[in-house]
Amino acid sequence: MKKFLIVSGVIIGILLILGYVFRGVLQFAVMAYTMRPDAGFAETTPPQKPDYAITSNWAALPDAEDLADRVPTANTETLQLTADVDVFFVHPTTLLGGAGWNQDLDDEEINRRTNYGTILGQASAFNACCRVYAPRYRQATLLSFFTPQGDGGDALELAYRDVVRAFRFYMEHYNNGRPFILAGHSQGGFHLDKLLGNEIAGTPLEEKLVAAYPIGYYIDDGNGIPICQSAEQTGCQATWNTVSLDANSGGSPDSICVNPLNWSASGLHAGFDENLGSVSFRGNQGTKDNYPQIELGVVDAQCRDGALRVSEIRSENYGQSFITEGNYHLYDYSFFYMNIRENAVVRSRAYLAAK
Repeated sequence: MKKFLIVSGVIIGILLILGYVFRGVLQFAVMAYTMRPDAGFAETTPPQKPDYAITSNWAALPDAEDLADRVPTANTETLQLTADVDVFFVHPTTLLGGAGWNQDLDDEEINRRTNYGTILGQASAFNACCRVYAPRYRQATLLSFFTPQGDGGDALELAYRDVVRAFRFYMEHYNNGRPFILAGHSQGGFHLDKLLGNEIAGTPLEEKLVAAYPIGYYIDDGNGIPICQSAEQTGCQATWNTVSLDANSGGSPDSICVNPLNWSASGLHAGFDENLGSVSFRGNQGTKDNYPQIELGVVDAQCRDGALRVSEIRSENYGQSFITEGNYHLYDYSFFYMNIRENAVVRSRAYLAAK
């Protein structure tokens, strides 16, 4: 019996060690199981196609009161109603599971998650330069990115078709010839990469593109839009994926990485003092007078091996990794919120001054 207990203890100890070492993989396996829709894509009926003439199918519009109007401090300016530049913003994945592969736009809980998690925390970064347009779309569920050759690919293609329809509606009914920025995150960055290649590059609209920020998805320059090399450059794209120094990025060394602290794609390190302010909107979902705190110098940054690497997080407000340890995907905007905000203004002014 004593020998049995010793052997059992050793086995349990080994399992605990393996569980700790491979905790990211185990967590993902559990997550993937719980997120999987009830049936395959072909066996489900897609949600109703959105009509973009209906304002409720937009998460943000310049003349509507929405969370893209929020600003990070009481004295920060928003210029949505008077701006000479627009931003078309495609939100990231907020559909984390459920019965189907794509979101039903009547799902109020998912819409609320989109509003408070992405329109507030990401799209609002552009209200100092631009009128903000952010469509709701039948986004693909998160699991789609891990089954891109099957059901997930079909779900992503359905979502992309909505994004294209929303963009074309925006151009026809809202744009009125103004220059524009394309911005998004994660699934939004994935769709924008395709949109840039299919709808912008090599067309007359490319002349109207101030800049693109398809952030949070590993892409290369295959969409035909130049990579931003400086803070003032226009007609270019800037993207990054934030990880720790030793994390496996999951991307390719050829992935675009533009450092949002110095707007260089050269790999030049930017120190903590170059970070104009990180903003966490968590816990600040109340009234428009409830402003979050801007924290200076939370992270540094350097592009290396196709990813944006930070050496340290000097705040307790950003402690959550995404799926694997050291993956700071959730903070691609939050860490660099004020730098993004300033840069969108800088590029917009440079574009307008050149015309």
